[in-house]
Amino acid sequence: MERPMSDTESFFGDPDPIFADKELLRVSHLPEGDRIIGREEELRNLANAIKDAQRGGTPNNVLIYGKTGTGKSLCSKYITQDLTEAATENDVNVDVAYVDCFQDSTETQTVRTIAELFNDPDETNVTVPASGVSTSDYYRRLWKILDACLDVGIIILDEIDKLEDDNVLMQLSRAAEAGKVDDSTLGIIGISNKIRYKESLNERVKSSLSERDFVFPPYDANQLREILSSRADAFREGVLDDEVIPKVAALAAKEHGDARKAIDILRYTGEIADEHGDDHVRSEYVDEAHEREEEARLAELIGKQPEHSKYLLQGLALQMQQSSEPDAMIPSKQVYSAYEVVCEREGTDPLKIRRVRDLLSELAFLSLIEQDRKGRGKGKGAHTVNQLVDAPELVVEACKSA
Repeated sequence: MERPMSDTESFFGDPDPIFADKELLRVSHLPEGDRIIGREEELRNLANAIKDAQRGGTPNNVLIYGKTGTGKSLCSKYITQDLTEAATENDVNVDVAYVDCFQDSTETQTVRTIAELFNDPDETNVTVPASGVSTSDYYRRLWKILDACLDVGIIILDEIDKLEDDNVLMQLSRAAEAGKVDDSTLGIIGISNKIRYKESLNERVKSSLSERDFVFPPYDANQLREILSSRADAFREGVLDDEVIPKVAALAAKEHGDARKAIDILRYTGEIADEHGDDHVRSEYVDEAHEREEEARLAELIGKQPEHSKYLLQGLALQMQQSSEPDAMIPSKQVYSAYEVVCEREGTDPLKIRRVRDLLSELAFLSLIEQDRKGRGKGKGAHTVNQLVDAPELVVEACKSA
């Protein structure tokens, strides 16, 4: 039922009729520990890996893998916040620097951001200018800041696979060993969607960085329902129909157990109810919210991919659009041929087919495509076939807008 509107009613003056605290439905919101559902074991593992820091010791470096929406960033932020509070009780000064490597992908950007986050200029008399300083000078300032301000610095490198090279990992992971810091120490938590990320590191970095590896599995429908229920007080009392959360949880569980997706769909459902002038959040709005979330998620996820991954997605979309079968599975060799056409159109040289196969595997891990092995016939072996998870038209549009 639509809400009536008077001639003099302000567009902004009235309280929100749907949401009581919409921030609870933002991905950036860090919930209390009792609101983190289905990750008790993962939190315990992380705590054990970095617990030495609470008494001023050097924590283990950690690499966390898992698909989008499996709680990697959430758990890392929560457990390091818990660590800083526990360390304070031991008169140990621990601080955390969170770096989004998609935004800060170069060595210089990464070191500058870490130094800026750890710095207390009144205590260190060190400045961290936005530009005009060499990378080595940023490192010198970071080491000075660490020794002046902290006993232990924890660095969370989210989307660590977006770093342009691994020199920054070498410098950070070996800072104490190399004598760069005297009165402090460092720990690194690297987060990646790419299960094979470690293979790209050189051996020295691999041995020092990857002291503990954890994989976060997707959430199941029951866990997603619990997660959404724990955030239901984002809505005003009585406006959220009982059928909404189970329907949203079932949708997200069916599509790879992504809690971020589930939370976004629930928020969009409330927004759509408000746009319709409805004073109830009804299950009939969930499908429209799901479509809205799909478009936003796809644009964000594809936007973070390397250019050649986008070209591969466009090539696969082209092949699927040209196929007479609605759910065609395209052999990797045909995808490669279409990818070469896209590369030619974009004026760039295609990658070797072995590298393309790796990129296709990464796209499958991110649930942008699905892969299967199919036989060519008796005695002819098998080959890999590929299919977009989303409609080809949506993928092409997302690639163009990314």
